[in-house]
Amino acid sequence: MRKNAHLITLRDIPYFVFPESVGMYTDAPEHSVYREEGALNNFNIHYVASGKGYAEVDGEIHELQKGQLLLYFPLQEQRYYSSNDDPWDVRWVHFYGDKLHDYMIERGFHNNRIWRLRQTTAWEEAHLALLQEAELNSMNRPALLSSLVYAVLAEFVHQAVPIAQPRTSPAENRILALLPLLQEEAAQPFILQEWADRAQVSPFYFCKLFRNALGMTPSEFITRARLQMAKQKLLEHREAKIGDIADQAGYPSVSYFNKRFQEHEGMTPTDYRKLFQN
Repeated sequence: MRKNAHLITLRDIPYFVFPESVGMYTDAPEHSVYREEGALNNFNIHYVASGKGYAEVDGEIHELQKGQLLLYFPLQEQRYYSSNDDPWDVRWVHFYGDKLHDYMIERGFHNNRIWRLRQTTAWEEAHLALLQEAELNSMNRPALLSSLVYAVLAEFVHQAVPIAQPRTSPAENRILALLPLLQEEAAQPFILQEWADRAQVSPFYFCKLFRNALGMTPSEFITRARLQMAKQKLLEHREAKIGDIADQAGYPSVSYFNKRFQEHEGMTPTDYRKLFQN
Protein backbone atom coordinates (compact mmCIF):
# COMPACT_ATOMS: atom_id res chain seq x y z
CA MET A 1 0.00 0.00 0.00
CA ARG A 2 1.21 3.47 -0.86
CA LYS A 3 -0.28 6.67 0.52
CA ASN A 4 1.23 10.08 -0.14
CA ALA A 5 0.37 13.72 -0.55
CA HIS A 6 2.48 16.23 -2.43
CA LEU A 7 2.06 19.96 -1.80
CA ILE A 8 3.23 22.99 -3.70
CA THR A 9 6.36 24.70 -2.41
CA LEU A 10 5.61 28.13 -0.97
CA ARG A 11 7.96 31.08 -1.13
CA ASP A 12 8.40 33.54 1.74
CA ILE A 13 6.23 31.41 4.01
CA PRO A 14 5.12 32.99 7.32
CA TYR A 15 5.75 29.67 9.10
CA PHE A 16 8.78 28.20 10.82
CA VAL A 17 8.33 24.90 8.98
CA PHE A 18 6.09 23.63 6.19
CA PRO A 19 5.63 20.21 4.54
CA GLU A 20 6.47 19.60 0.90
CA SER A 21 5.24 16.01 0.89
CA VAL A 22 4.27 13.27 3.31
CA GLY A 23 3.48 9.59 2.90
CA MET A 24 3.79 5.96 3.94
CA TYR A 25 4.60 2.75 2.09
CA THR A 26 3.80 -0.71 3.44
CA ASP A 27 4.87 -4.09 2.07
CA ALA A 28 6.88 -2.49 -0.73
CA PRO A 29 9.98 -4.63 -1.36
CA GLU A 30 10.55 -2.75 -4.62
CA HIS A 31 10.87 0.60 -2.82
CA SER A 32 14.25 2.06 -3.74
CA VAL A 33 15.36 5.70 -3.86
CA TYR A 34 18.44 7.41 -5.23
CA ARG A 35 18.77 11.18 -5.36
CA GLU A 36 21.94 12.83 -6.56
CA GLU A 37 23.61 15.52 -4.50
CA GLY A 38 21.76 18.79 -5.06
CA ALA A 39 18.56 17.14 -6.30
CA LEU A 40 16.23 17.73 -3.32
CA ASN A 41 16.15 21.10 -1.59
CA ASN A 42 14.16 19.92 1.46
CA PHE A 43 14.80 18.13 4.71
CA ASN A 44 13.78 14.48 4.58
CA ILE A 45 12.87 12.19 7.49
CA HIS A 46 12.49 8.56 6.42
CA TYR A 47 11.28 6.38 9.32
CA VAL A 48 11.03 2.58 9.56
CA ALA A 49 7.84 1.49 11.36
CA SER A 50 8.46 -2.23 10.81
CA GLY A 51 10.48 -4.58 8.62
CA LYS A 52 13.92 -3.51 7.51
CA GLY A 53 15.82 -1.79 4.74
CA TYR A 54 19.20 -0.35 3.90
CA ALA A 55 20.87 3.01 3.45
CA GLU A 56 24.19 3.89 1.86
CA VAL A 57 26.04 6.57 3.82
CA ASP A 58 29.55 7.66 2.86
CA GLY A 59 30.10 4.48 0.89
CA GLU A 60 28.93 2.13 3.67
CA ILE A 61 25.69 0.13 3.74
CA HIS A 62 23.69 0.30 6.98
CA GLU A 63 20.72 -1.86 7.91
CA LEU A 64 17.67 0.05 9.18
CA GLN A 65 15.15 -1.59 11.51
CA LYS A 66 12.00 -0.68 13.39
CA GLY A 67 12.22 2.64 15.21
CA GLN A 68 15.19 3.87 13.19
CA LEU A 69 15.21 6.66 10.65
CA LEU A 70 17.23 8.66 8.19
CA LEU A 71 17.54 12.42 8.37
CA TYR A 72 18.72 14.18 5.24
CA PHE A 73 19.57 17.85 5.03
CA PRO A 74 18.68 19.77 1.83
CA LEU A 75 20.78 18.96 -1.25
CA GLN A 76 22.39 15.86 0.26
CA GLU A 77 22.79 12.68 -1.77
CA GLN A 78 20.20 10.07 -0.77
CA ARG A 79 20.27 6.30 -1.28
CA TYR A 80 17.99 3.87 0.57
CA TYR A 81 15.96 0.81 -0.29
CA SER A 82 13.76 -1.89 1.22
CA SER A 83 14.74 -5.41 2.16
CA ASN A 84 13.32 -8.06 -0.17
CA ASP A 85 12.86 -10.76 2.47
CA ASP A 86 11.44 -8.43 5.17
CA PRO A 87 10.01 -5.38 3.35
CA TRP A 88 9.83 -2.27 5.42
CA ASP A 89 6.83 -0.19 6.43
CA VAL A 90 8.14 3.35 6.08
CA ARG A 91 6.78 6.77 6.96
CA TRP A 92 8.37 9.82 5.38
CA VAL A 93 8.03 13.58 5.27
CA HIS A 94 9.85 16.28 3.33
CA PHE A 95 9.78 19.76 4.89
CA TYR A 96 11.42 23.15 4.68
CA GLY A 97 11.70 26.55 6.35
CA ASP A 98 13.99 29.57 6.10
CA LYS A 99 15.47 29.17 9.58
CA LEU A 100 15.39 25.37 9.79
CA HIS A 101 18.97 24.84 8.62
CA ASP A 102 20.46 26.89 11.46
CA TYR A 103 18.00 25.38 13.96
CA MET A 104 19.00 21.82 13.08
CA ILE A 105 22.73 22.55 13.02
CA GLU A 106 22.59 24.29 16.42
CA ARG A 107 21.20 21.03 17.83
CA GLY A 108 23.85 18.88 16.17
CA PHE A 109 21.56 17.01 13.79
CA HIS A 110 24.02 17.50 10.94
CA ASN A 111 26.50 15.21 12.68
CA ASN A 112 24.60 11.97 11.99
CA ARG A 113 22.48 10.60 9.16
CA ILE A 114 20.96 7.60 10.95
CA TRP A 115 18.94 7.93 14.16
CA ARG A 116 16.56 5.99 16.37
CA LEU A 117 13.62 7.20 18.43
CA ARG A 118 13.58 6.48 22.15
CA GLN A 119 9.79 6.25 21.99
CA THR A 120 8.00 5.89 18.67
CA THR A 121 4.26 6.21 19.35
CA ALA A 122 4.04 10.00 19.56
CA TRP A 123 6.07 10.48 16.37
CA GLU A 124 3.94 7.97 14.45
CA GLU A 125 0.73 9.63 15.67
CA ALA A 126 1.99 13.09 14.68
CA HIS A 127 3.00 11.82 11.24
CA LEU A 128 -0.38 10.15 10.68
CA ALA A 129 -2.23 13.34 11.63
CA LEU A 130 -0.15 15.30 9.11
CA LEU A 131 -0.73 12.72 6.37
CA GLN A 132 -4.49 12.66 6.94
CA GLU A 133 -4.74 16.44 6.87
CA ALA A 134 -2.70 16.68 3.67
CA GLU A 135 -4.78 13.97 2.00
CA LEU A 136 -8.15 15.40 3.01
CA ASN A 137 -7.58 19.13 2.67
CA SER A 138 -4.40 19.59 0.63
CA MET A 139 -3.35 23.25 0.94
CA ASN A 140 -6.72 24.56 2.16
CA ARG A 141 -5.52 24.95 5.76
CA PRO A 142 -1.84 25.91 5.55
CA ALA A 143 -1.54 27.06 9.17
CA LEU A 144 -2.73 23.66 10.36
CA LEU A 145 -0.31 21.89 8.01
CA SER A 146 2.51 23.94 9.49
CA SER A 147 1.52 23.11 13.06
CA LEU A 148 1.19 19.40 12.25
CA VAL A 149 4.58 19.12 10.55
CA TYR A 150 6.07 21.08 13.45
CA ALA A 151 4.69 18.39 15.78
CA VAL A 152 6.46 15.74 13.69
CA LEU A 153 9.72 17.69 13.85
CA ALA A 154 9.36 18.40 17.56
CA GLU A 155 8.88 14.72 18.37
CA PHE A 156 11.98 13.91 16.34
CA VAL A 157 14.03 16.57 18.15
CA HIS A 158 12.78 15.31 21.51
CA GLN A 159 13.15 11.56 20.91
CA ALA A 160 16.00 11.09 18.41
CA VAL A 161 19.39 9.73 19.42
CA PRO A 162 22.25 8.75 17.09
CA ILE A 163 22.13 5.13 15.99
CA ALA A 164 25.61 4.59 17.43
CA GLN A 165 24.16 4.83 20.93
CA PRO A 166 22.93 1.55 22.45
CA ARG A 167 19.33 0.42 22.09
CA THR A 168 16.82 0.81 24.88
CA SER A 169 17.47 -1.92 27.44
CA PRO A 170 14.81 -3.86 29.39
CA ALA A 171 15.76 -1.81 32.46
CA GLU A 172 15.22 1.44 30.53
CA ASN A 173 11.84 0.14 29.43
CA ARG A 174 10.91 -0.47 33.07
CA ILE A 175 11.87 3.11 33.87
CA LEU A 176 9.79 4.45 30.96
CA ALA A 177 6.84 2.42 32.21
CA LEU A 178 7.15 4.16 35.59
CA LEU A 179 6.93 7.69 34.16
CA PRO A 180 3.13 8.13 34.45
CA LEU A 181 3.26 7.08 38.11
CA LEU A 182 6.33 9.22 38.76
CA GLN A 183 4.51 12.24 37.34
CA GLU A 184 1.36 11.44 39.30
CA GLU A 185 3.33 11.22 42.57
CA ALA A 186 5.71 14.10 41.80
CA ALA A 187 4.43 16.23 44.70
CA GLN A 188 5.50 13.56 47.18
CA PRO A 189 9.10 13.42 48.42
CA PHE A 190 11.27 11.79 45.78
CA ILE A 191 13.21 8.92 47.34
CA LEU A 192 15.65 7.62 44.76
CA GLN A 193 16.13 4.22 46.40
CA GLU A 194 12.39 3.48 46.29
CA TRP A 195 12.10 4.27 42.58
CA ALA A 196 15.27 2.35 41.79
CA ASP A 197 13.77 -0.64 43.60
CA ARG A 198 10.63 -0.38 41.48
CA ALA A 199 12.79 -0.43 38.33
CA GLN A 200 14.83 -3.31 39.78
CA VAL A 201 18.15 -1.48 39.44
CA SER A 202 20.59 0.32 41.73
CA PRO A 203 20.12 4.06 42.40
CA PHE A 204 23.23 4.87 40.37
CA TYR A 205 22.02 2.78 37.43
CA PHE A 206 18.52 4.26 37.73
CA CYS A 207 19.90 7.78 37.26
CA LYS A 208 22.12 6.71 34.37
CA LEU A 209 19.32 4.89 32.54
CA PHE A 210 16.88 7.71 33.23
CA ARG A 211 19.19 10.21 31.55
CA ASN A 212 19.80 7.86 28.64
CA ALA A 213 16.07 7.34 28.11
CA LEU A 214 14.80 10.89 28.64
CA GLY A 215 17.80 13.18 28.26
CA MET A 216 17.35 14.57 31.79
CA THR A 217 17.92 13.55 35.41
CA PRO A 218 15.13 12.24 37.66
CA SER A 219 15.24 15.46 39.69
CA GLU A 220 14.82 17.54 36.53
CA PHE A 221 11.80 15.42 35.59
CA ILE A 222 10.31 15.86 39.08
CA THR A 223 10.86 19.63 38.91
CA ARG A 224 9.06 19.86 35.57
CA ALA A 225 6.16 17.75 36.82
CA ARG A 226 5.82 19.81 40.01
CA LEU A 227 5.93 23.14 38.22
CA GLN A 228 3.42 21.95 35.65
CA MET A 229 1.13 20.94 38.50
CA ALA A 230 1.65 24.31 40.20
CA LYS A 231 0.88 26.28 37.04
CA GLN A 232 -2.40 24.43 36.64
CA LYS A 233 -3.39 25.04 40.26
CA LEU A 234 -2.46 28.73 40.08
CA LEU A 235 -5.08 29.27 37.38
CA GLU A 236 -7.72 26.79 38.54
CA HIS A 237 -7.65 27.94 42.19
CA ARG A 238 -7.16 31.69 41.99
CA GLU A 239 -8.12 32.32 45.60
CA ALA A 240 -5.60 29.84 46.95
CA LYS A 241 -2.50 31.24 48.61
CA ILE A 242 0.82 30.80 46.85
CA GLY A 243 2.16 28.98 49.89
CA ASP A 244 -0.66 26.45 49.78
CA ILE A 245 -0.09 25.78 46.09
CA ALA A 246 3.64 25.45 46.67
CA ASP A 247 2.99 22.86 49.37
CA GLN A 248 0.53 20.92 47.19
CA ALA A 249 3.13 20.83 44.41
CA GLY A 250 5.80 19.42 46.73
CA TYR A 251 7.52 22.65 47.83
CA PRO A 252 7.06 23.27 51.58
CA SER A 253 9.37 26.31 51.22
CA VAL A 254 7.61 29.17 49.42
CA SER A 255 10.90 30.96 48.73
CA TYR A 256 12.37 27.86 47.05
CA PHE A 257 9.18 27.38 45.05
CA ASN A 258 9.34 31.00 43.87
CA LYS A 259 12.99 30.55 42.92
CA ARG A 260 12.37 27.40 40.87
CA PHE A 261 9.30 28.92 39.22
CA GLN A 262 11.23 32.05 38.29
CA GLU A 263 14.07 29.99 36.82
CA HIS A 264 11.74 28.05 34.52
CA GLU A 265 9.04 30.60 33.70
CA GLY A 266 10.91 33.90 33.89
CA MET A 267 8.38 35.34 36.36
CA THR A 268 7.02 34.76 39.84
CA PRO A 269 3.94 32.59 40.49
CA THR A 270 2.00 35.74 41.37
CA ASP A 271 2.94 37.44 38.09
CA TYR A 272 2.07 34.28 36.17
CA ARG A 273 -1.38 34.23 37.76
CA LYS A 274 -1.90 37.91 36.89
CA LEU A 275 -0.84 37.25 33.30
CA PHE A 276 -3.84 34.97 32.79
CA GLN A 277 -6.46 36.98 34.60
CA ASN A 278 -9.88 36.92 32.93
